[in-house]
Amino acid sequence: MPILYAALSVVFTLFIIAFIASLICFVRIFYVKEENKRPKSEFEIPEGEVYEKHREGMVAWMKAVREMPSEELSMTSFDGLTLYGKFYEHGGEGPIEIMLHGYRGNAERDLSGGVLRAKELGHSVLLVDQRAAGKSEGNVVSFGVNEKRDVLAWVKLISERYPERKILLTGVSMGAATVMSASAEALPPSVVGVLADCGYTSAEAIIKKVMREMRLPANLLYPFAVLGARIFGHFDLNETPPVKALKNARVPVFFVHGTTDDFVPASMSEENFTACTSEKKLVFIEGAGHGLAYPIDKEKYLFEMREFFSPLLK
Repeated sequence: MPILYAALSVVFTLFIIAFIASLICFVRIFYVKEENKRPKSEFEIPEGEVYEKHREGMVAWMKAVREMPSEELSMTSFDGLTLYGKFYEHGGEGPIEIMLHGYRGNAERDLSGGVLRAKELGHSVLLVDQRAAGKSEGNVVSFGVNEKRDVLAWVKLISERYPERKILLTGVSMGAATVMSASAEALPPSVVGVLADCGYTSAEAIIKKVMREMRLPANLLYPFAVLGARIFGHFDLNETPPVKALKNARVPVFFVHGTTDDFVPASMSEENFTACTSEKKLVFIEGAGHGLAYPIDKEKYLFEMREFFSPLLK
């Protein structure tokens, strides 16, 4: 009996350790407090010196987008959240880009430049605040797992609202991972392509990379992140990562990445490009950091986009 009690005590202790470790990982990686969903300043930009260099331009973009006419759209997610987006009409008959921002970002901060880029191309935009961001409900970021289901619901809404117009799915960082994962889903014929700007290969790869940079034992801790996501977030973190989904991509994919991205390495876009089995193109923007490919070289970005997507949009 003493041996049994000792064994049960060890098992219970290990269970408690696993539970606490999973909870800590969940809170640190996936949970977003309500107060952190809103911008902390009138014109918020991402943290870091690389973004400070572009502050003036980013603020100008946000001001310009705020002055554009827009229509607020909303829909209910598969799990009952009300999600919001803003629709910017540029042309009336041209294609519509459904735009998704990055991890712990928001639509205005991450994609005001994208709205102006789309306008220059004659594309209208649905600018989405993803779950747990901006005005949208929710407090859990799932690295594209649930967000993929959300973008499919947005596609349904837009394709029913504008049945004659073509759709592009575009995203930056986690938004790029989301649209890459969606590329393997059953999409309506109106969806003709995907733009993936600085997307990662999988949640596992990017989370482990950040853990290692924090000098944490990534291989030891990552299983607790998966467990925390499952127990507290109710999702499978390893469900169909982008690099796997792209092996079954149903639409053409345009990959773009900055060569000096120190958050999501450019090599991840190379891996995604190699895995992709649909029509594809990979463009590197020299000297661009994370999410900065367009502001660093607008001319190349626009030229390469036109060359790739023009035949698909006829």
